[in-house]
Amino acid sequence: MATHSVGILATGSYLPKDEVTNDEVAARAGTTAEWIERKTRIRTRRYAAPHEATSDLAARAATEALDSARVPAERIDYLIVSTSTGDSPQPPTSYLVQDLLGAHNAACFDVNVVCSGFVYALELARGLVSLRPDALALVVAADVYSRILDRTDRRTAALFADGAGAALVGGVAHPYGIIDVDLSSLGVASNLIRVEAGGSRRPASHETVDDGGHHFKMDGRGVRDFVARHVPGALRRLVDRAGADVDHFVPHQANGVMLTDLVEQAGLTSAHTHRTVEKYGNVGSASVPVTLDDANRAGLLKDGDLVLLAGFGGGMAIGSALLRWAGAA
Repeated sequence: MATHSVGILATGSYLPKDEVTNDEVAARAGTTAEWIERKTRIRTRRYAAPHEATSDLAARAATEALDSARVPAERIDYLIVSTSTGDSPQPPTSYLVQDLLGAHNAACFDVNVVCSGFVYALELARGLVSLRPDALALVVAADVYSRILDRTDRRTAALFADGAGAALVGGVAHPYGIIDVDLSSLGVASNLIRVEAGGSRRPASHETVDDGGHHFKMDGRGVRDFVARHVPGALRRLVDRAGADVDHFVPHQANGVMLTDLVEQAGLTSAHTHRTVEKYGNVGSASVPVTLDDANRAGLLKDGDLVLLAGFGGGMAIGSALLRWAGAA
């Protein structure tokens, strides 16, 4: 059959081995395990080992996707890594992942749209493959938030963790593949989620280290208000354009309580909402592909199912994608 669209051919994920309980987080954050689970629904999360960086997690997830598709790394034409916690400011983390994989024929670049980054990167991959229908793009999202958390701040320490997810993107037969994508940004709210130091405005110094400028900071109430005000409408807009019922909803795993509210507000109660937040926490940009891979490997996504992906967070940004599942491995 002739290929007329672009879709996900295979998925992969990697979660570090070190499991961290609510009791461990609570002991440093001055709260209780009961408070964390009640406010977030999170019970455990994973932290990268001391020798693991973002590129290591990304390469492990990418290898899982390539192995599932039985595609050698040399076959990849484009390698896109979505992260807001790269190994270092330079070089791009995607180049380190390329070297780890041996994907030496791939053109590489990074995307930083924080928790929406995977969907943004997926749309970039769709555009690239549309121009070259025989090309393959590997989209990897990875974050290591444990390295930038203030462990005494219960608002962030309770939520964020480490992980990586990947998707191999290529040509698929109609009517499968990505049907529509909706991206939006609201820079006026950029102060809601931030790491203030380490860039050109506040370069690293003794002062920035001493005042916690390199720690991840979040206005939790402001983020909740942003999600309630903007995300349900964005999702309804995309679904309405398609004029079809969603079978599977794979949202960013921001907070378990927030996800329950979002499903109701977006009118997605009839869809199967996939959740990994309880066992993995919020793994940033990786949460959408990690959850997608979790559902895929459990055999829950059937050929022809309509799948809605939704990322939202820092920027502030929203990225949603609707696709017809083609039975990826």
